[in-house]
Amino acid sequence: MKLFNKILRRLPLSKEKKEAVLLFQADVARRWISTIYRDLLNVQWSIPPKPVFIDHNIDLYYRWLSTRESVWLESGAFGSLALLGGDTLELACGDGFNARNFYSLRSKKVVACDFEPTALETARKNNSAPNIEYILADIRESLPEGCYDNIIWDEAISYFSLPEINEILQNIKKRLSPVGIFSGHIVGEHSDINNAPYYKHIFKNKEEVLEMLKLYFETFVVFETKFPSPYYPKNFYFWASDNAIPFGPQWSDAIFYRHKEYQT
Repeated sequence: MKLFNKILRRLPLSKEKKEAVLLFQADVARRWISTIYRDLLNVQWSIPPKPVFIDHNIDLYYRWLSTRESVWLESGAFGSLALLGGDTLELACGDGFNARNFYSLRSKKVVACDFEPTALETARKNNSAPNIEYILADIRESLPEGCYDNIIWDEAISYFSLPEINEILQNIKKRLSPVGIFSGHIVGEHSDINNAPYYKHIFKNKEEVLEMLKLYFETFVVFETKFPSPYYPKNFYFWASDNAIPFGPQWSDAIFYRHKEYQT
């Protein structure tokens, strides 16, 4: 392919013709790789046992374009809003897509952990970066030590029982710096619960998430997004800290203004 493109650049063709050749090549490649990831999705999730994580290349190259659901990008984007630039700890990192493509560029160091060896194998293969360290850990027993400006826990919160969640939250609080921010994503109650066999606790609404955070933090925001999807119809996102959080009054990255006509 590289040789073909090198020859193409040297051919005495107009820009329009070279563009046409490359666009045709890109279209063929896109359709081919989309088909491959569609088949990979079917094999991984239709034949038991179901995996405990998803390779987000499936979302990137097939499912996003097929379903138009962008929910899989929300956790990385919303989590990035809270990054302070220091050390970041990601719990239950799965395939490492968010660690590499959202968190690593804006963090001094990312420690990403998961209890599933195959997830970490995928992460190291597909989503490595010089400042990411992938660690095998069961966060109920061996939450990585250290002091972190950001701790992120996406979706896998529901893989634990409520007593386990509270014990982990106590350890999270011990590892946050004084200005640290804890953030994450929780999948809400949905009709297709049979496709989530590992869930131990389902959060029914954002108020339930808020009540959990109140036990550990002084400042927090919980908000919800909705999709016409059996898998992710309701999604709860949060930022929590004893200091400033995104869209809070002390958040230095934003300017807040309300026209006097609308002030109350």
